[in-house]
Amino acid sequence: MKMRNFWPLLMAGSVGAMGVQAAPADDYQLLVGSYTAGQSQGIYRLNFDSATGQIDAKPLQVVKSENPSWLTLSKDQHVLFVVNENGPGQKDPVGRVSSYAINPKTHELTLINQVQSLGNEPTHSSLSGDGTHLFVSNYSVVEDPGGTLAVLPVGTDGKLKTVVQLSAHPSSRVNPERQASNHVHSTISSPDGKYVFSNDLGADKIFVYRFDPKANPDLPLTPATPASVSLPPGSGPRHLLFSADGKHAWLTTEMSAQVTVFDYQDGTLKPTQTVDLAAGQPTSDKAGAALHASKDGKFLYVSNRGTANQLLVFSIDPATAQLKELQRRSVEGDHPREFSLDPSGKFLLIANQKSNQIVVVERDAKTGLLGKTVQKLPMDAPSDLKFLVRQ
Repeated sequence: MKMRNFWPLLMAGSVGAMGVQAAPADDYQLLVGSYTAGQSQGIYRLNFDSATGQIDAKPLQVVKSENPSWLTLSKDQHVLFVVNENGPGQKDPVGRVSSYAINPKTHELTLINQVQSLGNEPTHSSLSGDGTHLFVSNYSVVEDPGGTLAVLPVGTDGKLKTVVQLSAHPSSRVNPERQASNHVHSTISSPDGKYVFSNDLGADKIFVYRFDPKANPDLPLTPATPASVSLPPGSGPRHLLFSADGKHAWLTTEMSAQVTVFDYQDGTLKPTQTVDLAAGQPTSDKAGAALHASKDGKFLYVSNRGTANQLLVFSIDPATAQLKELQRRSVEGDHPREFSLDPSGKFLLIANQKSNQIVVVERDAKTGLLGKTVQKLPMDAPSDLKFLVRQ
């Protein structure tokens, strides 16, 4: 299917957030975030057949939104938070965050409200463990003003309040082009909800905060002790993921294309292993990005963009969380910005941003290995994939 035939199909029966259709009961629904400089309209809600691995090309809903690049679901999946990765030179030059109500029966999205992120190019968001605050990472491509971590209170109705706290730190300047200023790439909470970890690509550090909004609602984050974790110069930390038992964590570094394994306890990360995603390869091959673990905690999947464009599969040691490489597989596209394991665990979906497609591949739940490609769905500049699970 060629792109020129696909997009009229996407828009059929849908204007803005209208054109809602019911989903078959046996299917999951898939939310796709995207960049909208090209043909994409914003957020797409699609049917996914967990028996065949097929995504229905005709959307259930199209929500018009500027650069909704990262999607964050509330625990009960009743609210969707979206960062609008806007900045200077774009159609909308103002970074924003949007909140949508999700109908529990149909999964239809309805806008609750939208606020400014008080920074450029917000690229990631996550909820605090108690769901009361949203942590937004303003990446900021340009040196001035640089990246910031923004904290936004969230109402019980999912409504976003304005930013109550902004945090920024000096950059490492190891790489004069990419680290001339700080670039906050992602921020997540510890499993117990007491700490917040902010990964700054420009600073080569993970900044650690205590989270205590009851003590000070206006400044819910305070520097922990120690206040940061230093990474190798020029490595560029990107995304952090905690193990299900909360005792370990894995971090991707974008610029060095590596994964670092940590032991975790009470706000402290202790590195125990570093593995290369592109050992001995030129810099053009190195661009570590997303990472996700299987539900059973046995396997870790990591994407490397650059010119490598690969997914790597690792087994996870159950005691130490250290990694052993099992497989390298082409993503069959360009720039796998994000990927997602479907709820059944039988498929893995890849958002190839620059080749404008979502690729679905089979997955063996016992071995963790990725198999054949079952679908390549044209989609303009996809950036994030989130599943809505039947309730």
